[in-house]
Amino acid sequence: MSARSRAAWPLVAVFTAGYLAAYLLPTVVGRLSAGLGLSPTEAGLVGSTLLLSSATAGFTLASRVERHGPRRLAGLGLLLMITGYGGAALTTLVPLVVGGAVVGGLGSGTATAVAAAGIAAQRDPHRTSTLGLLSVSATAGTLYLTIPHLGGGHATPLAAIAVVAALVWPATRRLPDAYGPGRPVETVESAEVTGVRLPHRRSGTVLAATMLCWSLAQNALWGVSGRIGLTQAGLTEVTVGMVFAAGLGAGLLGVLGAGALGARLGRAVPIGAGTAVIACCIVASSSARGLVSFASGEILWNVFYPVVLSYLIGLSASLDPRGRWAVLAGSASSLGVACGPLTGSLLSEYAGYRGMGLVLCALLLLIAAPMTAVALHTAGRPLVPGSIRRRGGAAAAVAAGRAGASSALLPQIGVPEQEVAEIPIASRAKRRRKVLAS
Repeated sequence: MSARSRAAWPLVAVFTAGYLAAYLLPTVVGRLSAGLGLSPTEAGLVGSTLLLSSATAGFTLASRVERHGPRRLAGLGLLLMITGYGGAALTTLVPLVVGGAVVGGLGSGTATAVAAAGIAAQRDPHRTSTLGLLSVSATAGTLYLTIPHLGGGHATPLAAIAVVAALVWPATRRLPDAYGPGRPVETVESAEVTGVRLPHRRSGTVLAATMLCWSLAQNALWGVSGRIGLTQAGLTEVTVGMVFAAGLGAGLLGVLGAGALGARLGRAVPIGAGTAVIACCIVASSSARGLVSFASGEILWNVFYPVVLSYLIGLSASLDPRGRWAVLAGSASSLGVACGPLTGSLLSEYAGYRGMGLVLCALLLLIAAPMTAVALHTAGRPLVPGSIRRRGGAAAAVAAGRAGASSALLPQIGVPEQEVAEIPIASRAKRRRKVLAS
């Protein structure tokens, strides 16, 4: 394991814990419906409440991760996950289950915010996000194979999330006290750059809005995929779990492919073309009438979903090295995730599963254009906000120089490396000694 991988593993662990609830959403919603006697719409509403709580935590912490410290916030988030999901697993009273889901969702959102800010501070955000997606996909795939054999009821998937959070909690000790552009923030530098305005506001706002819709479409299908497999395709819970595990396993291959592809095609092509392919996969999955069609749609969809998501995370991280756009865009994505199960339940109830798939396909094709435009527009743009450069005074100049140097060290996906000229500068003392010697 390289030194860079060793430095990133605590961040990857926190990323895995924070994203796990969203990855296990189909089985959580399905078990809530079967185990507690809730209707599909009611169970979807509980799932949406959980994820809305997660999104709320992300929006609240968007600019506060650095202030409160990643280590402290990550520990708090994981503790909330253990308490909330663990408590919800231990009771059958619906109000207490919902309350535990809300508390656990706050913990998931806190962990995700810490991970997003940390990814933005890495020298290679795309590589770190790829490692995180590999980890959470592998964890969720293992749980999809295991949970059906551990008995019915709503407790098993919720308890699994709590156990993973407990296992990750010791890793928070390896997180830094503060993030900076590629390194911990120094005291003087932090004091000078804290007041920097949010850069690239138009591009960031468009990206956050489209990521909300993008995630809503993904999780509208993901939230009802279990019911499609059980009712429309006529499969058993064990078979559906195997399909989901196979899909997440194929997703691992997709993430590995994205990591190998890296910057060769930039960000625009993977985001735009990948979103269009996902739209077609959603139609195929929602129209499935048997094992082959259901498995084909789900597996192909899971191949491309993490690929596009890894480039979106990298794109949002590139807009601000302090991680604010990464957290805001990630929180907007969580909001879309939160609305997904309820949206999928309502659309499938009134338009059928195939009608739901066609609506979601149209939405994805509609937002693919602005997402691609943001990726093209921001390629090669500097990461240093102009507000630093405009500030007067020697202190501001020093802060701008430091921030600029740090940002210049950050590799930008899709941008060729520039040659740097080395200019030798002789000191005044050296020149004086040369004159005396002559």
